[in-house]
Amino acid sequence: MWPETSETEQPLRNGLTTGSCATACCVAAARALLANKQPASVEITLPRGEVVNLDIIDYQPLAKGIRTSTIKDAGDDPDATHGATLFVELRLLSEPGITFKAAEGVGTVTREGLVLAIGEPAINPVPRKMMISHLEHYAQAYQYQGGFEVSVGIVNGEKIATNTMNSRLGIIGGLSILGTTGIVRPYSCAAYIASIHQGIDVARVNGITHLAASTGIASEHAIKEYYQMDEISLIEMGDFVGAMMKYLRREKIDPKSGNRIQKLSISAGFGKLTKLANGHLDLNSRQSSIDFEQLANIAKKLGASAELQQQILTANTTIQVLNMTKQAGLDIATVVCIEALKFAKTIVHESIEVEVWAVNRKGVFVANSHQDKFDQQGKIVSSAEVNL
Repeated sequence: MWPETSETEQPLRNGLTTGSCATACCVAAARALLANKQPASVEITLPRGEVVNLDIIDYQPLAKGIRTSTIKDAGDDPDATHGATLFVELRLLSEPGITFKAAEGVGTVTREGLVLAIGEPAINPVPRKMMISHLEHYAQAYQYQGGFEVSVGIVNGEKIATNTMNSRLGIIGGLSILGTTGIVRPYSCAAYIASIHQGIDVARVNGITHLAASTGIASEHAIKEYYQMDEISLIEMGDFVGAMMKYLRREKIDPKSGNRIQKLSISAGFGKLTKLANGHLDLNSRQSSIDFEQLANIAKKLGASAELQQQILTANTTIQVLNMTKQAGLDIATVVCIEALKFAKTIVHESIEVEVWAVNRKGVFVANSHQDKFDQQGKIVSSAEVNL
């Protein structure tokens, strides 16, 4: 569990990526094999030139090699791999060159659309480049003429991977070794956004033309069931609706299949959609707030009484607003979907058909931008125009 945070504001602490951890383990292993040294910490150089030190917690001899381990420290970022034990099994080869393998807890690519080919270990290009440059440096320093076999693993990585989008992307058997700068910026969520982009790429390459992007499990389940969609069509965007839509701003056509994304369904909780309707691209509460004045103005246009407008202004949650307006016979949810759609269409490429669906906290549809009417079970019962 995360430790209790201080009640006084403090600067957030950066962390290091799994790619940095794997590079540090490579350095430690190379020094152990080539110079018979087992340092308690090692120094590595990150892609932008920063020099950092990482602790090495274990050395285990292997046939023609050694296994070294470190603990992933993501700083103050809520990273799924924070605190995980990452290791490298480094073996010496008679022929020059460096090969990579997936050890326990690191996945293998099984679908097209990622930067790595099918069958490759899920070790991304920048981490590979980091490990190669450091190993080549120490081979030259110790006048070693042979090659290296690098197997990267994460203890319990396959279990940790269930909290990520790896399986949906076609990365099976564990986690990915990631990083472009070597540093984890707190709450930058760069890895999450990269997964959104990868999910779109994988879907496109595999012939998917209709995507459903959802803010959470309930909204995803609802839209998946409605359209009977495959997992590969689903994009778990969370609060990063802007990152998802901006990636679809420029039309992309897969060079092999000629396929492109033709339709986008945005499925989200009603409260989240009020933020999108208000022009917010990040739906997290740290970045955007519910605008009850906005909701009161929508209700006013729908014919709400002055009393109801005041009740909306003093409401605590959007669910309260939804229930109050529903009792008054006002379909505020549909208007929010329509306003969210208008904003989304200003960002997503014009060739892509966009629609918006709202769910309540039970994961039941309450409205969509098509202006359909829903029953208590979230089933469409009729369509009707909403006049603003």
